[in-house]
Amino acid sequence: MGDETPAWRTAITEVKPNELRLRGYRLDELMGQVSFAEAAWLVITGELPPQPIRPLVEALLACSVDHGVTPPSAQAARLIASTGGNLSQAVAAGVLSINASHGGAIEGCMHALHRGVEIEQQQALTPAQASKALLDEFKAAGQRMPGYGHRLHTADPRTARLRELARDADVYGKFMDLADAVEEQFNAQGKPLPLNVDGAIGAVLCELDVPPLIANGFFILPRVAGLIAHYAEERSREKVMRRIDATQAVYDGPSPRELPRRS
Repeated sequence: MGDETPAWRTAITEVKPNELRLRGYRLDELMGQVSFAEAAWLVITGELPPQPIRPLVEALLACSVDHGVTPPSAQAARLIASTGGNLSQAVAAGVLSINASHGGAIEGCMHALHRGVEIEQQQALTPAQASKALLDEFKAAGQRMPGYGHRLHTADPRTARLRELARDADVYGKFMDLADAVEEQFNAQGKPLPLNVDGAIGAVLCELDVPPLIANGFFILPRVAGLIAHYAEERSREKVMRRIDATQAVYDGPSPRELPRRS
């Protein structure tokens, strides 16, 4: 008899006639019972998020959905849309522009925070002391600490909200503490660089034991929704092959409004 061992294995989705199981759960039973964020967490991590961290997971996949027309991903998507490219081409172009300087700081910040915690534990330091040692390492290497500073925001409301939700979920641990200490160290050195949303996402993902290898996916996944919106707007409102100057964009959407009450 021949070797019947499969050539390779997958633990993500089991597909049978008239039945789909995502990480063991029937997909049709998940539908209408879990949110998109919960389903995404399930497929990425292998487990549904426990109740205490669900609002935090929802926030992780909402905070990067869009940031206007100036980011490279939005500009790339609009440029392709302006040429008459289709949706998949425009979204792909936007996603391909997400790299070290745009969205990629999440993974970099996670590596840095893991290193900082390692320093803290090996040398029995306080978070404040470890943050200084970590920044000294980056300075000696001629590198910038990823996840800090923003071209527009000096107090990013998304970062503040992630901090709040992390506390509510009781996952404000050694990584979040170190992330805060690094921000304080920048202030003490006279060069204020606040924790930005990429860094906040990275710190939260560290607390939730998500591998840095896939961390940037938590920026890419929600940003796809924003790219779809930019594609649709470009195709429906603008002339083809126009010269796109993102700095000249003027917002004309809904006025500020409050969220409706939810039961």
